[in-house]
Amino acid sequence: MACKFYLYKGKGRKAENGHPWIYSNEIEGFDGEYTNGDIVEVYNFKDSFIGKAYVNDASKIALRMMTRDKDEEIDEQFFRKRMHAAWEYRKKVIDTSSCRFIFGEADFLPGLIIDKYEDYYVIQSLALGIDKYKDIVVRILNEDFGAKGIYERSDVKVRELEGMEQTKGFLSDPFDTNVQIIENGVKYTVDIENGQKTGFFLDQKDNRKSIHKLCKDADVLDCFTHTGSFALNAGVAGAKSVLGLDISQLAVDEATRNSALNGLSDTVRFECHNAFDVLPQWVREGRKFDVVILDPPAFTKSRSTVNSAARGYKEVNLRGIKLVKPGGFFITCSCSHFMNPELFHDTIADAAKDAHRMLRQIEFRTQAPDHPILWNSDESYYLKFYIFQVI
Repeated sequence: MACKFYLYKGKGRKAENGHPWIYSNEIEGFDGEYTNGDIVEVYNFKDSFIGKAYVNDASKIALRMMTRDKDEEIDEQFFRKRMHAAWEYRKKVIDTSSCRFIFGEADFLPGLIIDKYEDYYVIQSLALGIDKYKDIVVRILNEDFGAKGIYERSDVKVRELEGMEQTKGFLSDPFDTNVQIIENGVKYTVDIENGQKTGFFLDQKDNRKSIHKLCKDADVLDCFTHTGSFALNAGVAGAKSVLGLDISQLAVDEATRNSALNGLSDTVRFECHNAFDVLPQWVREGRKFDVVILDPPAFTKSRSTVNSAARGYKEVNLRGIKLVKPGGFFITCSCSHFMNPELFHDTIADAAKDAHRMLRQIEFRTQAPDHPILWNSDESYYLKFYIFQVI
């Protein structure tokens, strides 16, 4: 018989309304025995059933909801049903040659990330409860989704908050972990073993495509280019010249190889710079571009560092705006959940004011639909993406 957890009076209301997490300070007690990672039943203070969750008392997020149906068993059939539902959704909304196949809580499989690169899959397990089902997930990918190879990239610090070790490695027979993909007509070699996250940032797929018209015949600057994705999209769109910057020489080398892969070496080139150092210098030198793109890493991953992150975003946006020719275009984004849309909006507005330039908004976008935003879980909404004309 499943262990039962009971919540304090006044707690768990978000969970009752569909949020997938319950924190340890919301739990009044439990009835029965459990081992961390087990499936348990969750009840409110009135003894009304909320759902079934997996438990980990080593984590601040002690319970993660798996189902609201008391009769539904968490077994192989459960995972098969959820994974097929996720796949059917993606076939409707996005090019699935390479995409995020499972987006954790937003696909009702909390703690599980699966990215698909052609016929190769990368799994990231962020919670103990999911680790227990990893063999089932691998079996389903092989049997139902024709996996040519599966690799684990659970080498993330958040696992340590769950009392787990970081880990990575093959979950199938070994294969060449440099996988070539095509997105928006651009070829990339994705290093799923050593690249950032699972090897590539799939969440900007549609946003990268949205810049094509603006970049035709333009001189483009792409800051924080990583492996060159925005820069290469500008190149295939017919840009006159593209310069991509990244602080990592390894990223610059990989981006340069991707440029050659697309036959763009004469147009799209990359240099290793710290944007915070070089952009102010170029402003002083009077350099100008038709299009400036800022796609920085998350400057904050917690509420406690939001203020310092906002200062960082303002600084880099101020310099970026100053580098745009009058009438040119400025593309800027934030991938931090804690940099909420209102704060990001205000930060950009302050930067434009200090730059003595006027912004005319063309588009506001978020993450691609294979990273769906679940309104019951605001943590699933993280990417903010603006396109402006700079007057």
